[in-house]
Amino acid sequence: MAEKNQTKVRTILHVDVNNYFASVECSTRPELKEKPVAVTGNPEKRTGIILAKNEIAKSFGVKTGEAIWQAKQKCPDLVTLAPHYALYEKISKQLHKLYLTYTDLVEPLGLDECWLDITPSLNYLGKTGKEVADEIRAKVRKQFGFTVSVGVSFSKIFAKLGSDMKKPDATTEIPYQKFKQKTYSLPLNCIIGIGGRLAKKFEKININTIGDFVDLDEKYISQMIGKTGTELHQKLSGNLIDPVKCYFDITPPKSVGNGTTTITDIKSKEDVHAVISFLSEKIALRLSNGNFQGCCVSVSLKTADFKRFHHSHTTLPIRSKEEIEKSAMALVDSFWKYDQMLRSIRVQVSSLQKTDQYEQLSFFNTQTNNLTQSLKKIKDKYGNKIYIASDMASFINRKNSDEAPSGDK
Repeated sequence: MAEKNQTKVRTILHVDVNNYFASVECSTRPELKEKPVAVTGNPEKRTGIILAKNEIAKSFGVKTGEAIWQAKQKCPDLVTLAPHYALYEKISKQLHKLYLTYTDLVEPLGLDECWLDITPSLNYLGKTGKEVADEIRAKVRKQFGFTVSVGVSFSKIFAKLGSDMKKPDATTEIPYQKFKQKTYSLPLNCIIGIGGRLAKKFEKININTIGDFVDLDEKYISQMIGKTGTELHQKLSGNLIDPVKCYFDITPPKSVGNGTTTITDIKSKEDVHAVISFLSEKIALRLSNGNFQGCCVSVSLKTADFKRFHHSHTTLPIRSKEEIEKSAMALVDSFWKYDQMLRSIRVQVSSLQKTDQYEQLSFFNTQTNNLTQSLKKIKDKYGNKIYIASDMASFINRKNSDEAPSGDK
C-alpha cells in the first residue's frame, strides 16, 4: 500500500541495464564488443524486427522495432543475433544477487530493471545514495562487462524517471527538495504509466508536461482516466510514495504474458504466427524459470484503428513454447479472419500452478516440457556454448509437429 506524506524521506534507486539483450550478448561474446550488434526476432528473415541494439548500432540510427532490412540500410555491417532468453534470465538473477548485498528491499521490473530502497542501509554503508549508485555502476561494469544507468530519488516513480534521463552509464539524482524544478518541465509521456495513446489524449487539452498534469484538478483526472490517474497525480505531486517490495516477499504471479507492437502493421497469418511464436518463447522461459504451468491461454489483438479483440480458452496444464504457440494460434484461428491490419499482439498464460510437486501427463504429449526444462538447465550451466544444440532441439520439435496429424500443426 502506498503511503501519504511520509515524514522520513527515503532513498530509492532505480537501476536499469543499458541495451540489456544486446549488452549481454556482447559481454558474453567479446568478439562482438567493437561491432554494431542487434538482437532480432528472426535473423534469418529480413522482415524480422530489432528487439535491442548496442550503442554502436544506435550511433548509426538503428532503432528498436524497425525491420532488419531497414536497420541494415543504415548499418550494412550490422550483426544480427537471435535472442537467448535463458541467458538473459540467468544474468538477471545474478544482478539481483549483487543488489541484495545492499538491501533486501529489491523489486524487479522486468529482466533488466530493479528498484532498491537503501534507506535502512545508509547508516552502516556510510555513503550517500549517489555514492551507492556509482558503486553499483562500477561493480556491474567490472563483474558483467556492461553498464547500467541509475536514478536516485525519494520515490519509485522519480527514481525510474532519473534512470531514463541520462544514458548510458550515468547516475541522475532527483532529490525531494528539487524534484519539481528538475522534472515538471519534462514531457508527460516520459513517466511510467503514460503511454503514447494516453499522452495524445492529454495533448488534445493542451496538457503536455508533468507540471501541466499536476496542475489539473484530481476530480477532472478521475473523470478522464479513473483511479489510476488520481494515484499518478498524487505520486507526481510527491504526496504518495509506493514502498519498494521485499525481494523475498514478492507474491507469485497469477499470470505470465508478453506483448509487442509491431513497427509496421501486419495482416497475414504467417506474420501473426511469427509474432505469436516469438512471444510464446518468452513466456515459456518465464514459466520454466518460475516452475509454473498454466491452464488458460489468452490472446489480445489490436487493429490499426485501435480496436481490441480479446479471447481466451482453458487447456490442459501447459508450459512449453510449442504448446503455448499451438494453443494461441488455434485460439486466433477460431475468431480471427486475417482481414484487418494489426498493430499489436499479446499472449498470456494464466491459472498458474507450480510444477515442482506434480505434473498431469497427456497421451498426446510429445515430451516438449521435458525438453524445455532440460535445455534450460543446460543453458543455465553452459550459456552460449549450447546454442547449436538449442537450434537442433527446435528443429526436432518442428519435425515432431510436421509429423502430427493434420489439425495439430
